[in-house]
Amino acid sequence: MTDLSNYRTLGKSGLRVSPLTLGTMTFGLDWNYGASPEDAKGILAAYLEQGGNTIDTANIYTKGHSEKIIGDYLRETGIRRDGLVLSTKFYGSMHPGDPNSGGTSRKAMIAALEDSLKRLQTDYIDLYWVHAYDPFTPIEETMAALHDLVQSGKVRYIAVSDIPAWKITQAQLLAAFRGWSPFIGLQVEYSLLERTVEGDLIPMAQEMGLGVMPWSPLKQGVLSGKYTRANNGQQQSNRTMMAPMSESTYVVLDKLAEIAQAKQESVAAVALAWVNARPGVTSTIIGARTLEQLQGNLRSLSVTLTAEEMAALDEVTTPVLNFPHPMLPFAANLNQGGTTINGKTSQRPPILP
Repeated sequence: MTDLSNYRTLGKSGLRVSPLTLGTMTFGLDWNYGASPEDAKGILAAYLEQGGNTIDTANIYTKGHSEKIIGDYLRETGIRRDGLVLSTKFYGSMHPGDPNSGGTSRKAMIAALEDSLKRLQTDYIDLYWVHAYDPFTPIEETMAALHDLVQSGKVRYIAVSDIPAWKITQAQLLAAFRGWSPFIGLQVEYSLLERTVEGDLIPMAQEMGLGVMPWSPLKQGVLSGKYTRANNGQQQSNRTMMAPMSESTYVVLDKLAEIAQAKQESVAAVALAWVNARPGVTSTIIGARTLEQLQGNLRSLSVTLTAEEMAALDEVTTPVLNFPHPMLPFAANLNQGGTTINGKTSQRPPILP
């Protein structure tokens, strides 16, 4: 059995994080859904009391209110700040109309950090994330500025979210050549219904020393167990109504329900357990609007899927990857020419597509 205090090191670093990170995008009612400040503080308390140490937020979450709720909780409880891994992001603009208030430029980054520190009521960030890809700012400027923030002590480690694999690779190599601080973590959407990151992003992270922290592991609630064939078309959340569910999605839900029933667990716990067990994953980000949802998500740490169960879920969710992935098996066979390597015999295909 695993629990929140079974800490793992994130990427190529000594930073220890819980296997489940508490995501706080829904802290505050400013987006017309989510948890009230009081409920959010109860969720924080429950997570920390059970050994969790990693909290994830962003400057733009609920218009900055998410960060403030966390900061208020830290101040009101007097909890030991150094015992937490406090994680926030920058990129999104907090001041519409100001062209320098968003993005990854040095100016935008420093201003965003100072504002986040005030809302969080702390003097440093443990894990500072580039939230998205900025095609208008040279990567050299972004990495140099991030390194300066680490050198200043206001940031301990840096990480990256939702950016193409080739750009992250460029950033990591640039940091290595210049002696700058490298990224140690990667946030990507990853679930049974979103596996295309297995093509390039996750292998890149494993090669470049980044621990993967999946977000939306329940695919915006689709894999939570509340959507079934029986309630098809009915709104199950006060968030924006999603597009109609496809037959392929119901096939996945059926398989999850079958496994969950056999294990006497929830569909959500099984779906999260699958993500937790994937190669390269260090800590999965879970969100919760209620204590009940939090406790339900934490149940995933008690779920161990067998090889047969993992294979069954893989069979109904294996993604179709972009070029050159469909060609790689043919290329591998052609390269080996039917020779034996590491005890395996490779057969040359009759023709290369």
